[in-house]
Amino acid sequence: MSKLDELIRELCPDGVEYKTLGEIGKFYGGLTGKSKKDFENGNEVFITYKNVYSNPAIDIYPNDKVKIVVGEKQRTLEYGDIVFTGSSETPDECGFSSVVTRKPDRKLYLNSFCFFFRLDNPKVLLPDFSKHLFRSSELRFQIGKTASGVTRYNVSKDKMAKVEIPLPPLEIQREIVRILDSFTKLTAELTAELTARKTQYSFYRERLLDKTKIKASAVEIRNLGKWSGGKTPSMAEKKYWDNGTIPWVSSKDVKQPILSDTTDHITNVAVDEASMTVYPAGSVAIVTRSGILRHTFPVTYIPFETTVNQDIKILVTKEEISSRYVSHALQAYGEDIRRKTKKQGGTVDSLDFQKVLDYQIPVPSLEIQNRIVNVLDNFEKICSDLNIGLPAEIEARQKQYEYYRDKLLTFAETGNTILSRAEQSRAEQSRAEQSRAEQSRALIKLLQYVYGYVRIPLGDIGSICMCKRILKSQTNTVSGVPFYKIGTFGKEADAYISQETFDEYWSRYNFPKKGDVLISAAGTIGRTVVYDGKPAYFQDSNIVWIDNDESIVLNSYLRYCYELKPWKASEGGTIPRLYNDNIAKAVITVPSIEEQKRIVSILDRFDTICNDLTSGLPAEIEARQKQYEYYRDKLLNFGK
Repeated sequence: MSKLDELIRELCPDGVEYKTLGEIGKFYGGLTGKSKKDFENGNEVFITYKNVYSNPAIDIYPNDKVKIVVGEKQRTLEYGDIVFTGSSETPDECGFSSVVTRKPDRKLYLNSFCFFFRLDNPKVLLPDFSKHLFRSSELRFQIGKTASGVTRYNVSKDKMAKVEIPLPPLEIQREIVRILDSFTKLTAELTAELTARKTQYSFYRERLLDKTKIKASAVEIRNLGKWSGGKTPSMAEKKYWDNGTIPWVSSKDVKQPILSDTTDHITNVAVDEASMTVYPAGSVAIVTRSGILRHTFPVTYIPFETTVNQDIKILVTKEEISSRYVSHALQAYGEDIRRKTKKQGGTVDSLDFQKVLDYQIPVPSLEIQNRIVNVLDNFEKICSDLNIGLPAEIEARQKQYEYYRDKLLTFAETGNTILSRAEQSRAEQSRAEQSRAEQSRALIKLLQYVYGYVRIPLGDIGSICMCKRILKSQTNTVSGVPFYKIGTFGKEADAYISQETFDEYWSRYNFPKKGDVLISAAGTIGRTVVYDGKPAYFQDSNIVWIDNDESIVLNSYLRYCYELKPWKASEGGTIPRLYNDNIAKAVITVPSIEEQKRIVSILDRFDTICNDLTSGLPAEIEARQKQYEYYRDKLLNFGK
């Protein structure tokens, strides 16, 4: 029994108490009566929307300042306060929580787009427990239902007051915090490393695009190509939206340097009737009106045809200008552009687009543009691609943390956590194995990306498998499912097993997938057969295969590697044998998937020329043989 289970059984055997937020505290708003000018030369620090949204625990040492005059009545944050994002363009971003987990050593003000919750009795919830609790799936589900709106969503404090939370004893809270903090510690370390890499990327990007250091002309943004805008088809017209396939970009989509897809899609009917412009692939989009402009200049490269809404300006570059270069340049100068072009006042943050067009960026020759793009794209991919390197590892750790967080913060009526100790152990082991496998795959992909190829032992691409042993008494020589031994492997089977035995073993034990490459591990070492998916069975340790991940190594490429591999078989027995360890340690060179496909295509063509009777030399030889036989018979037929 875990320490947590012991505490629950001791301290709350009859269940964990639940109460609504309205029963245990009150809600308060952030700053009021402030104009944009108050944030230009501030004298006191305040907590931004981004600070709340991005951090489960508030960063109490921000650099953001606001002007506060002597005697001004504004609420400040205290230790234990739970802060929520109150307004957002998407319901998913509403009600995100962050907790003041450290005692502030100065006054902390809160931006007007957030609000906070203060406990009547601070001793009922540990701040560190709250930072996990209010981001759990159950609480996020309840909080999500408190937001409403059309183009912008707002949290209802009245509905928030009805949100129910568990109030376990403090000893239990401390133990849950200890467990969950151990998960977040590694994630934080990895995130810090990724942040350092992103900083390095930004450093190189700024150096490569420094106006003072590169030989380039200063070009006004208006002269980069043709700038256009968009609009929103009527939301009331279902025919404009239902089953739409044409991307429609809005500000909520512009969060990544390269756009992968849009949240919303419109129909061809909308394009025709609402006169929507479809912009070509390779366009660059910026956001000119959105709350995100409070802290970010959103830029994205769009690699597909798209439409945009009225808050977006989109650029189709001139032929002599690389759109990818422009997107990198706008990101590099984005903060300066935002600062110099942001409009004063207004209910929604926006840019003076005419001033944006006046802004100048360096534009070197197309050749230099492409070189810069190549370097920056490589940096960007390493920093952002969720399939390789640190982003993949961080995502895996985050999922692991979220899994245990939701389990530990879900209490049964008896007061016990959902997972038993044995279940926790099995789940932890399974996740550890999965994490190691994912880490290995991520590393291989990273090396492939950086170097073009990687030399790896076969044991790193998948586990070595074999069929369950079949006894001689289970076989016959008459009929059933073909049973291949080393003597008949790749030939005609001379033994069979019953359909019943095959069905049982196929469902219960290891069995190859269609396309898996089978290897002869005894007798004729290294003979290969690609399993065609038809019912068949193979002789246990004499015929094996690797359950490989085809996102790393294609089966078709692996087959050629096997055929060329000088296998190091173990000698000394009755017949040579290729043990699993011999296979696992064998090293092959693995290029990218694209290069593997190219190599396989070439080798397949050679294989066809050499072996296919319908083409190449075999066909020619067969034709010559038939010609010879024809004339032979004619010449040797003298009649009677």
